[in-house]
Amino acid sequence: MSFPTRAADANIDAVQRAAYWPMPIARAVPAAGLALVITFSADHSARFGLLSFGVFGIVAGLALGAVTQFRLAGARVRPYFLTQAAVTLVAGLGALLVSSGHTSSSEVEFLFLILTTFAAVTGFLELYSGMRSRRRFVASSDWIGVGALTVVAALAFVLIPPDYRQNFSGPDHVKRVLDASVVAVGVLGAWAAITTVFLVIAGLSAKWGTQAIAASSPPEPGTTSHPAESENRA
Repeated sequence: MSFPTRAADANIDAVQRAAYWPMPIARAVPAAGLALVITFSADHSARFGLLSFGVFGIVAGLALGAVTQFRLAGARVRPYFLTQAAVTLVAGLGALLVSSGHTSSSEVEFLFLILTTFAAVTGFLELYSGMRSRRRFVASSDWIGVGALTVVAALAFVLIPPDYRQNFSGPDHVKRVLDASVVAVGVLGAWAAITTVFLVIAGLSAKWGTQAIAASSPPEPGTTSHPAESENRA
């Protein structure tokens, strides 16, 4: 009969979800802060982009490292998320250092370099983690989604010409300038906003899924396992 196996699988899923759901919520907080700061700021210069991303990178890197340490203990993908946290932290520190010691022209170049490198490396690592743990860990589809979104952001940064500059007049007939830094900071804000929504939905879905599984399929004696054990056995 397959009922014991199904009950055991449901129990493993419940344990994984219970361990995992705080992780996307913790990651969503700095992303939400970045999205709000960019959205409600009229300054989308390269220096502002470096400053806002720098603070985000430090907070997000520390948060990701902490939740990975405690919520993915024993998982095969844990080293990739720790690497992702380190890259995010270093990118944030680099952005803050650049914003305080370079000219405006070099700031644009460094903004694109830091954002592109951050998005490409972390996006690939998260996408790879999701593909590697597919059908073995409940969060694999979440990681694939966030990873793909971040890789798309990296491609967007690559496609924006660093010397792009367009003069225009708004409805109030005030002359304004749309340049590469404005577009890049806008893309960064859009990425942060979409990522925030995705992570919040992922976290709440995992939490509610835990409750639904626990209510419909109580754990059987001897079936309790570590959240990452099913992934490690595969």
